[in-house]
Amino acid sequence: MNMINIIWASFLLTGIIYAAINGNIDMITNSVITAAESSVNLSFKLVGVMCLWLGLMKIADKAGIVKIITTILQPVMKQIFRNIPEDHPAMGAIIMTISANMLGLGNAVTPLGIKAMQEMQSLNSNKAVATPAMCTFLAICTTGFTIVPATVIALRSAVGSVSPAEIVGVTIIVSLFTTVMVLIFDFFCRIIYFRM
Repeated sequence: MNMINIIWASFLLTGIIYAAINGNIDMITNSVITAAESSVNLSFKLVGVMCLWLGLMKIADKAGIVKIITTILQPVMKQIFRNIPEDHPAMGAIIMTISANMLGLGNAVTPLGIKAMQEMQSLNSNKAVATPAMCTFLAICTTGFTIVPATVIALRSAVGSVSPAEIVGVTIIVSLFTTVMVLIFDFFCRIIYFRM
């Protein structure tokens, strides 16, 4: 059992014991039933909206928009990941992951990210230690520069937001800023690492 499971289990047990001591156990039962019902309703709403966005992203992919983004990103990625040969599958996997992140595909990006890490690991001479390129890639994926936050728009729409897409401008600015800051920090960390 990992630490997160232990923490959540202790929260739940503490809440149930506290409710039982204070005679509010019926409140716990009602809350569990209400929360389960709400989560199922939200899931059904979310499925429709996510299907719409994923369908639009598939159309964008077939229309060549992802290819255009990939072409634009390639020179930038060559500069960021200088230790990876441009014809190596790792570079293609990195570009595809970052392109999907930019389109806000959320969990759909995870398999691409895993593939990119596996490809970078094939270039790694010390398999027990992550390479600087792997660390940079992880940092970029964590900040996740996003042009179209499809998952967040879908969630906002599912819970009844009047204007679910109004966050697009703010998302672009904030995610661009965090990505730039992470790249600057990564650059200085590499300088310190290679001087050690």
